[in-house]
Amino acid sequence: MSSINSVPEHLIVFTRYPEPGKAKTRLIPVLGATAAAQLQRQMTEHTLLQVSKCDRSLTVEVRFADGNLELMQQWLGHSLDYQPQGEGDLGEKIKSALSAAFARGSQRVVTIGTDCPGVTAELLATAFHQLHEYDLVLGPAIDGGYYLIGVNRLIAELFNGISWGSSEVLQQTQAIAQKLNLSVVMLPPLADIDRPEDLVVWEQIARQTSDSRGQRAEV
Repeated sequence: MSSINSVPEHLIVFTRYPEPGKAKTRLIPVLGATAAAQLQRQMTEHTLLQVSKCDRSLTVEVRFADGNLELMQQWLGHSLDYQPQGEGDLGEKIKSALSAAFARGSQRVVTIGTDCPGVTAELLATAFHQLHEYDLVLGPAIDGGYYLIGVNRLIAELFNGISWGSSEVLQQTQAIAQKLNLSVVMLPPLADIDRPEDLVVWEQIARQTSDSRGQRAEV
């Protein structure tokens, strides 16, 4: 039974409070702890800007690691719903977030992280639209993982026995989906920003975003 206030489409954004030494740790040897944390801050804000442009009636929830509710609200404001990511591996955390969303009456739920700056408002709208026809929407990351997963019901098996953080994540997830006879649609592959060689992708997107803001300001 749906809650009275529930909106059918719900977006969950996984991120981390940008605390130096804990954020973007694989980039610390290149950037230093402070700059790596600043990158985490910028990428999260970039992702939420895209979310705010999505022309669908969504509820949005931020699942955070590190920090606390007060720090998250000081950083990103009071208009979002914040929940700690909780215990367990990434699969357990996603499963828990999805379970709570469906329990509240959501009908289509999409989960993203903030490591993939190529995620746009249009891409998110496409993912939700596809969930009217498909059981599972996946956004493949170039490194072998996925930057987005969307479902129209809780399918817990998709998160069991996955080698999280490896290049096998997408392949293992697809194999489970095939075994469960799920209908699957793939979004365009995009790059995550996890390693030093990925930084050029972020620099290009940050430059484009800055240019577009400048153009709007001049109009």
